[in-house]
Amino acid sequence: MLNRLARETLEHGFPLLWVSGEVSNLARAASGHIYFSLKDEAAQVRCVMFRNRAQIVPFRLQEGMRIEARALVTLYEARGDFQLNVEALRQAGIGALYEAFARLREKLEKEGLFAEERRKPLPRFPRRIGIVTSLQAAALSDILAALKRRCPHLPVVIYPAPVQGEGAAEKIAAAIQTAGKRGECDVLIVARGGGGIEDLWSFNEESVARAIDHCPIPVVTGVGHETDTTIADLVADRRAATPTAAAELASAGFFEAGQHLAKLGSTLRDAMRRALETRMQRLDLLGRSLVHPGERLARLRAEVAHLGTRIAGSLRLRLGRSAAELQQARARLAAARPDMRHAKRDLHELGGRMQNIMAARFEEQRIALDALATNLAHLSPDAVLQRGYSITRKADGSIVRSSEQLAEDEVLHLTFGHGWAGARVTDRGDA
Repeated sequence: MLNRLARETLEHGFPLLWVSGEVSNLARAASGHIYFSLKDEAAQVRCVMFRNRAQIVPFRLQEGMRIEARALVTLYEARGDFQLNVEALRQAGIGALYEAFARLREKLEKEGLFAEERRKPLPRFPRRIGIVTSLQAAALSDILAALKRRCPHLPVVIYPAPVQGEGAAEKIAAAIQTAGKRGECDVLIVARGGGGIEDLWSFNEESVARAIDHCPIPVVTGVGHETDTTIADLVADRRAATPTAAAELASAGFFEAGQHLAKLGSTLRDAMRRALETRMQRLDLLGRSLVHPGERLARLRAEVAHLGTRIAGSLRLRLGRSAAELQQARARLAAARPDMRHAKRDLHELGGRMQNIMAARFEEQRIALDALATNLAHLSPDAVLQRGYSITRKADGSIVRSSEQLAEDEVLHLTFGHGWAGARVTDRGDA
């Protein structure tokens, strides 16, 4: 607990700082971490540099070398050892470059070269992109690869210039001025790969900063790695962490448009799929509501049979009532002792009339049944086929109603009034 509190107090109490000294007790672990001590005439301090940081040191650390370490003051809890957690290394003497960097930065900042209102907006869809870098630089390959991946149609103009060494700054500034005078590009990328401060120093020269500031074309810088910041980055209209990121910034409009189009395409596909699904469901519903002709005929037959049963029942009821009425009349006659001869004659006439009425009613019902039977025969598909028509079906059993449903060389099944036959489409025409 005590060691942890001490570590937290040290880490919160000291910011990242630069410490200068001589390397001693240098040891490289199998894990890739580096352990050493920094010493001067008065004292020494233990240091550790973990592998992810040690891999990007631009020189090989050696015993007795004088260096400057950018480090965090901390405590190794397990042993209670005071130590420095090193983030970056540079060879001693580079501090003068940082002083020059700070002086130029302060000067240009006072002149307003870093002001946001002076920065030009990047075009959303540039017609041509210019690149200021070395033809041998890996940064150029990275930029071209990124542009080819994101907007291969976009033309590129390269303004070659050395990116380090004596006179490099003047040549970089001249290339930027040339790009500005020609005006053939809509955005200009100024870039190089990573390195130490001395490698990137050409981009900390005042001539390069002035050239970027006076350039009429929007300038995007991609110098070094994400942790590197140069004067050129501060003056540029946009600063990218790496050369690849600079290419992505310059082509952002095309990339975003492509993503937007892809999103619109996905939305359109989803809308079409939903519309098709809705219509397919509606088609299924309509299909379930359709009645097959055979089922319709069966319903009509059942209805005719029901009507016949009702007619027969009605006739039986009428006959029963008439018989009952006749019985009642006969009883009344018997009670009144009527003239049996006249009664018999009247009864005979009444029976004949009833038979005639019943015969007439039966004839009417028979005619009605014949008419219904004739209508049923007309509705029957077999009757239609007997008149010379046929039913054409595709291989999946669906009925063909239009030549537009057919394709050449398609196999069909024909059903006639008697038998069936197969057929193949050789030609078709629209009505």
